[in-house]
Amino acid sequence: MMPETTGRLRLGVNIDHVATVRNARGGDNPDPVRAAQIAAAAGADGITAHLREDRRHITDDDIARLTDALAIPLNLEMAATPEMLAIALRHRPHAACIVPERREERTTEGGLDAAGQIERLAPMCAELAAAGIRVSLFIEPAARQIEAAVTLGVPVVELHTGGYAHLAGDARAAELRRLADAAALAAKNGIEAHAGHGLTFDNVVPVAAIPQLAELNIGHFLIGEAIFIGLDASVRRMRGLMDAAR
Repeated sequence: MMPETTGRLRLGVNIDHVATVRNARGGDNPDPVRAAQIAAAAGADGITAHLREDRRHITDDDIARLTDALAIPLNLEMAATPEMLAIALRHRPHAACIVPERREERTTEGGLDAAGQIERLAPMCAELAAAGIRVSLFIEPAARQIEAAVTLGVPVVELHTGGYAHLAGDARAAELRRLADAAALAAKNGIEAHAGHGLTFDNVVPVAAIPQLAELNIGHFLIGEAIFIGLDASVRRMRGLMDAAR
């Protein structure tokens, strides 16, 4: 959720799984802050980090250090809980993306049901906005969720691309159309549309070509690919594919 600068599709790099590798053994390496700085130098427009309630990867200290170290915007992904609200208000990242979270899931499994939680989300969105934090909702590409975002007055939605990424053939084409329709509906209502989850070198181009999308957030694949080609090369290749799509 970076500020508007040009018409170029922005790339947010999620560095959660650098922390996953670090935490598997303990200690300080590999350092997510160093990864964020490499990603920025390679063309990332912002950095995303998800501070989960169980702290399975990113930690509170990581958020503090990222806030201090980054010259590009930080997007804090967070559950809709009082604890996470307090952390966001303390660190005041550029943006906060409210995501669904279940302890037993390996990764975020779907979009937030904003339409079913308007009364719960409204005061949190208002408090974040009052603190100067750009609020986003990670939602399914569905009209009722866009309408909920309008009701909540958020400036940004991030469309869940996991369905698209895990389908093939006609089913994938249908999901791509659903993403495009949702992005268009968001833009029609004055909401900036982002997208992310499960995007790779092989599937990113059709999503990146959706004209109403302003930003893609990509993490797990880029960090995994970095094992083989390096993080700089991984980010640069994704950046090139996104640019070519436009």
